[in-house]
Amino acid sequence: MMPKPATPPQQPSSSGQQAKPGFRPEVQGLRALAVLMVAAYHIWLGKVSGGVDVFLLISAFLLTLSFTRKLESRTPLKLVRHWLHVFKRLLPAVVVVLLAILAGTWALIPQSRWPDVLTEAWASLMYRQNWQLAAFAVDYYAQQHVDASPLQHFWSLSVQGQVFILWPLIFAGVALLQPLLARLFPHRKALGHRQLLFIAFGVVFMASLVFSIEQTATNQAYAYFDTRARLWEFALGSLLALAIPYLKPGRRLRVFLGWAGIAAMLACGLVLPVDRSFPGFVALWPTLAAAAVIVAGHSGSRFGADRLLSSRPLVLLGDNSYALYLWHWPVLVFFLLASGTTMPSLVQGLGIMAVSLLLAVATTRFVEVPLRSWKWPDVRSWRAAVVIVSCGALLALPVTAWQSAITAEAAAIADQPHELTPGAAALSPEYAGKPSEEALIIPAPAAMKDEWANVDGACTGDNVPTDPVLEGCLQNEEPEVVTKRIVVLGDSHSQQYLAALGPIAKQHGWEVVTLIKGGCRFGAQSSERADFCNDFNKASSAYVLEHKPDAVFTVASLTHVDAPFETEVPGYLEGIKPFTDLGIDVVGVRDNPRFSFNMPECVQKKGKDSPDCNVPLEESLAESSPLDDYLGKVEGLYLMDMSDFICEQGTCPAVVGNVYVYKDDNHLSKTYVQTMIPMFEERLLAATGWSAS
Repeated sequence: MMPKPATPPQQPSSSGQQAKPGFRPEVQGLRALAVLMVAAYHIWLGKVSGGVDVFLLISAFLLTLSFTRKLESRTPLKLVRHWLHVFKRLLPAVVVVLLAILAGTWALIPQSRWPDVLTEAWASLMYRQNWQLAAFAVDYYAQQHVDASPLQHFWSLSVQGQVFILWPLIFAGVALLQPLLARLFPHRKALGHRQLLFIAFGVVFMASLVFSIEQTATNQAYAYFDTRARLWEFALGSLLALAIPYLKPGRRLRVFLGWAGIAAMLACGLVLPVDRSFPGFVALWPTLAAAAVIVAGHSGSRFGADRLLSSRPLVLLGDNSYALYLWHWPVLVFFLLASGTTMPSLVQGLGIMAVSLLLAVATTRFVEVPLRSWKWPDVRSWRAAVVIVSCGALLALPVTAWQSAITAEAAAIADQPHELTPGAAALSPEYAGKPSEEALIIPAPAAMKDEWANVDGACTGDNVPTDPVLEGCLQNEEPEVVTKRIVVLGDSHSQQYLAALGPIAKQHGWEVVTLIKGGCRFGAQSSERADFCNDFNKASSAYVLEHKPDAVFTVASLTHVDAPFETEVPGYLEGIKPFTDLGIDVVGVRDNPRFSFNMPECVQKKGKDSPDCNVPLEESLAESSPLDDYLGKVEGLYLMDMSDFICEQGTCPAVVGNVYVYKDDNHLSKTYVQTMIPMFEERLLAATGWSAS
């Protein structure tokens, strides 16, 4: 979302500057209304408003007006000069905000998130942040990081930046095609530029809308950020610009269209779940509403909506809307981080809005306006390129230096002697002494995102599932002599123990196949479980019954953030009974605690000894393990409880033996589980009676 178009109009005369011919103050006011919607919904409602879609339409509308005038007046397009001009005007404000975000990140955001913020800073600078977020949006293991990103709002800037490059190419193509068609068909009336543009943008509109509807229905999280699923909104703005000379409604109809469009725009975010249903056909609501306001134009009536939109306050706000959009989101995110709240109050929200507006006005006045009036870059294209490169360098230098420092710190932490970081071994009765207070906690914050336990690769040979539901099947490297075949079922809490089970399996010659889906704890069909999880578990069960492995590994209890803190897994015994009836061993390990906050980040903010980062055992696990209720009910079920190596002396700490126990708010870190290997192996063999040979 970017309120400023590629070829923004001049300020109206009311702001002290000469209005550009064809300037439409009601469109500037519409932009102001849209940015207020976006900010207000973000700040007070925690929702998406649909205002982004209005900006997309407006930017294409104004861009198309400008380029169509050039085509019809036979003015050279000068694409390279145009692109340099556009990004010369857009980048300075972007870089100023990005530098401020880096400062806020250093002061307020935990170290484990720094690498992600720096990566997103690069993506925002290069106008590809939407693709960065699209990748995270469909990654179960990364979603929580996206929610807190102070750079998340740059996705729409990126989409617009990409369109600002693409759209002029369409105009250039039409400029080349129109005379060519006239020569090829001399006896037919030649199509004009406007007619060809209607065809071109009509095709883009239909193709993108169909794609958007299909992708939104099947993969909405990705489609929301996908440029291809957004092109139709730009195309609609272009079609509107091409049609506007022929749309001449009467005064009463203009009044109705103006107010109806504003009402529909304001209601969109209240009525629709924009963040979960856009950008499919539902996004026609705000875009058509904005189109109605633009068609209404200057109504000539004192009751027209244009009287409001053309008012001096809204027009002035429209002049600062680009900078306001840039600032409001990071100001909100940093306020929430600093205050520890999840939603600002009315007064706090007004403060956030006021600070954002002050920063926006300052950015417009001291960054945008001076560069807009600076004639030197406009004399030669290379000069504009120098300005763009200089802006990029202002951001690239600190980001590169910061990333290098993070890499060096991670290397220093990783190079520590292993005896300084015993991890779970420090809780073993055999451990003598006390972990060094001088040691650095491992893994390094920058490495935390790599703390998922991994498996060697995709399933091969007979292990490949026939059911497409299980397409994520993974397995370890098959031993030369397979002594046991194990299938791991469930969710990410089963996956985390692969950091121990994997090395143990390699040592004993066990083949391990994993059928894991995030958020889907294994059990029989249950109304307490999502339909897609029931489907996945049903397919997993069928796989086990077909392949008949020697054993199945599961997590046998289910922890919760709030009381009751631990319960039985819905349908657990019913789910494993068909396996044990076939003589398949089932290993069920007790679940680990869940928390309402990120444990490593708590340590990075408050220190490892802070009471906030060491949660009482009674607020983490059930006093009596749910696994006790399973005893003796299913022959062939072997239960393991590793909680005494996770919690100690009535507390579940964030750090044990100078190792982060958790990678986030509920998953054990790979590094910590690896320190549990000797104890895990001992208890696994003892519980099952499997041979240690």
